[in-house]
Amino acid sequence: MPTIIKTILFTAFFAIVFFVAERYSATPWLHPSWKILLIFFLCVSFLTNRLVESGLQDNQERFIPLYMAATVARLILGLAFIGFFLFQHIDQRRTFVLDFLVLYICYTGFEIWTLTRNLRRDS
Repeated sequence: MPTIIKTILFTAFFAIVFFVAERYSATPWLHPSWKILLIFFLCVSFLTNRLVESGLQDNQERFIPLYMAATVARLILGLAFIGFFLFQHIDQRRTFVLDFLVLYICYTGFEIWTLTRNLRRDS
C-alpha cells in the first residue's frame, strides 16, 4: 500500500477520534480548530512524501539528504503555521499549541514507522 494512502488512513483515524470526542464528551484538551490542524498535517505529509519520492526516482543515494530536507521543511512549516495562528490571536492558545505538538509527534512517529517498515522490506 502506498505511503500516501497510509497517511490518509492515519488522518482519517484521528478525524474520527476527534469528531467522536468533540461530539460526545466535554474535551478541554481538544481545540475547536482541530480540523485545520489535521488538514495542515495531511498536506505537509503529502508534500514531504512527494519530495522524497521524486528525488528517489533518479538516485537512491540521495535518500538521506532528501529525507533530512523534508524533515527540516516540516519543522519550518510547522513553526510558520503556529506563528501565524498565534499572531492572529487565536482563542485557547495553550490548547492549540499542545494539540499541534501532539499531532506533530504522532505524524513524525508514523512517518518514521512507515519508513523503517519500507527499509526493512527493501534491504
